[in-house]
Amino acid sequence: MTSTQRDPRRSVEAVAGILAAAALFLGFLGLAYRPFRLAPVAVVLALVATVMSREHQRLAALAMAVIGVCFVVGAALQVIVRHPLF
Repeated sequence: MTSTQRDPRRSVEAVAGILAAAALFLGFLGLAYRPFRLAPVAVVLALVATVMSREHQRLAALAMAVIGVCFVVGAALQVIVRHPLF
């Protein structure tokens, strides 16, 4: 009888990848919907993913860059079309 062993590190890496991808998605979503609400949540998710994983460092760094750019552009768009910022 063989037992399957789970590597807890692989699970952590998978969760970190999902968190980084979710942060990236929230960053893009901030372009169209309330950037002052979504950007802080996205930054926290990206930072947690960065701390959790060594494997997904590039994805988390990309997410941080996208969040920053989308925050500025999203805030500008919200001001131009006169929608609420938060």
